[in-house]
Amino acid sequence: MSTAPSKTFLVCHGAWSAGWAWKKMHPLMQAAGHRLITPTYTGLGERAHLANPAIDLDSHIEDVLNVIRYEDLRDIALIGHSYGGMVATGVADRARDKVKQLIYVDAFVPNDGQSLLDLYEADRPRIQELLKSGDGWRVPPNPTPPDTSPADVEWLTARRVNMPIKCFETRLKLQAGALTLPRSYIYATRITPADTFGPFARMTKNDPAWSYYEIDASHSPNVTAPEALMALLQEIAA
Repeated sequence: MSTAPSKTFLVCHGAWSAGWAWKKMHPLMQAAGHRLITPTYTGLGERAHLANPAIDLDSHIEDVLNVIRYEDLRDIALIGHSYGGMVATGVADRARDKVKQLIYVDAFVPNDGQSLLDLYEADRPRIQELLKSGDGWRVPPNPTPPDTSPADVEWLTARRVNMPIKCFETRLKLQAGALTLPRSYIYATRITPADTFGPFARMTKNDPAWSYYEIDASHSPNVTAPEALMALLQEIAA
């Protein structure tokens, strides 16, 4: 049993995903004496039956704020993975007295007034095309990284669902100015040719206000490299 003080980690998960995708992290967190909370956004995962065209980034920020409120969480280490960086930034802004630190895992880092598509302008045409081929308000999942095991590909593919486009289009509104809490960035170095998160890695690596880390993993280390991710999270939270 770890003698490190117990921490509360709260996850803002990525697009098309849900709390279930963090399954491998629960026993590792438990063994280290920490609490891991992995809520699912409205319209995804076990809440897929609630999907509707009105769901946007603010809906997902509210989902996580309600978990903080109703579970009475405090001193939170807030994790934002991928799209979850958009959500986590909004949550940290609105729950400043509850969130102790913010950890971005290969995630988007928005400024006030930016949407995910503002940060990833190159993907806008592809997403518009995908919309046309479906129901007009949801985007099908991106492919899983090539180093994902066949068993995990099967597990992920059966559970990932289409994502409401408004989540990518909504501009984040910070209600209380720029964030000043401790922030860390974990860059997954097994990149795709697009290197979507390279700009955020470079930005945070060169900014003294940030702590910067790298992990030898592809985009979802919670799936492909849980032990390595756990070691980094422990180091950062300590």
